[in-house]
Parts: sequence; C-alpha cells; structure tokens
Amino acid sequence: MGLSDTSTIGLANRFVVSMSGKSEYDLGSWTKAEGLDVAWDIAEYRMGDGGNDRLYFPGNTKYTNVKLIRGVSEETEKVKQWLNKNSWEMEVFAGSIQLYTTAAKKVTEWTLRDVMPAKWSITSFDAGASQVAMETLELVHRGFLEDERKLS
Repeated sequence: MGLSDTSTIGLANRFVVSMSGKSEYDLGSWTKAEGLDVAWDIAEYRMGDGGNDRLYFPGNTKYTNVKLIRGVSEETEKVKQWLNKNSWEMEVFAGSIQLYTTAAKKVTEWTLRDVMPAKWSITSFDAGASQVAMETLELVHRGFLEDERKLS
C-alpha cells in the first residue's frame, strides 16, 4: 500500500454502534470510543531443575468496559429506548462497533458479546456556559474475541 492510498484506512472519527438481540437498536455515531481492548493474565511456571528458565501460559482474558461519548443529539432518543428495554428486563445483546473510511466503506467491526449498559450520564446543564451537552454510555461485555469455550 502506498502512502497516498488512504481509501482503506479506518478513521478514528468514523464509527457507528448498534445492538442486536430480539430487537435491533442503531445507537448511531459517537465522538469517542474508549476501552476497546483486551489483556491477559500471564501464568508463569518455573521448573525446579530449569535454573532461571520460565514457561509462560495464557491466563484469564480481561476486557475493559467500553465507554462511548458524544454530543447530545436526536440519536440520544435511540439510546434512551435501548436503556428503557434494559432497565428492568435483561435481554442479551450483541454490540457492534463498525469503523469506516472517508468514503464510508466499512474497514472492520468488533462484535461485543452479551452487552449490557453499565452507566449512562449527561453533562450538567449550565445556562451561563456555552458548551455542547455531552452524553456518555458505558457498556459491560464478555469480550469480542472468539475465545469462548463451548462445552459439548
């Protein structure tokens, strides 16, 4: 890929979020998405006759909550509908975060398993300030890698 070929590069400011389960919810585009990461506990084993040699094994996989931030808009109503659905009833959702190019071509997608809202907030209103009201949605999930162990 040459330096001038940017048509397949995903831009950090072009992504949308949706939830799917029994119902579909398009939560729209957001300004920020934080916490889309994964880490592993590393189990270290040192054999008695191996000197300083160590063996490493993957331990628990840990996912951070995803935090979405944007200015309050008409899309906030869609988030409120999804939150209303999850307020007293638990419905399992798959969350999708899709990253796009400048030409609106999808570059990649992360599918979050068993998504549930952990927190929603909006900035304080202040008649004396001149700023955009921001909403924050925090999502808890069971991961986006295909690392679930199926019992047979």
